[in-house]
Amino acid sequence: MALYEHVFLARQDLSQQQVDALVEQYKGVISANGGSVGRVENWGLKSLTYRVNKNRKAYYTLMDLTCPPAALNEMERQMGLSEDVLRFLTIKVDAHEEGPSAMMQKREERSERGGFGDRDRGDRGPRSFGDRDRGDRGDRPPRSFGDAGADRGPRRPREGFEGGVE
Repeated sequence: MALYEHVFLARQDLSQQQVDALVEQYKGVISANGGSVGRVENWGLKSLTYRVNKNRKAYYTLMDLTCPPAALNEMERQMGLSEDVLRFLTIKVDAHEEGPSAMMQKREERSERGGFGDRDRGDRGPRSFGDRDRGDRGDRPPRSFGDAGADRGPRRPREGFEGGVE
């Protein structure tokens, strides 16, 4: 039997339980057609690069499959008919990866570091702004809303135009 990695994107307005139900449904399709599902990773709700069917976010799910091509075709057919699945991609692989995928490793590293704001600055030292005053700019007067071009003088009339609305 062939080995596949399969990723699908589910709509953003589904709950996590509904996404899990979709995974169980597609696991049933694979096993009914003589295949098996190995690792299943839920990557969670992520932002899409561009809108897909009016959705800006989607639930990403990775599945490792060991199945005949007929089982995969049936699962992909059902995914294509489902309104809950936005996109899917299946890749044939030589061997399934051991351990967590790259997406899950990234998430674990981020939690070990304590988020993005606590990064070590190395030999750069603590962040400081030197002797710069970060408060109100005292070297120029404050601007008002309609004052953006007030220092340019009055506006010249256009040539060939007598006034009124153009």
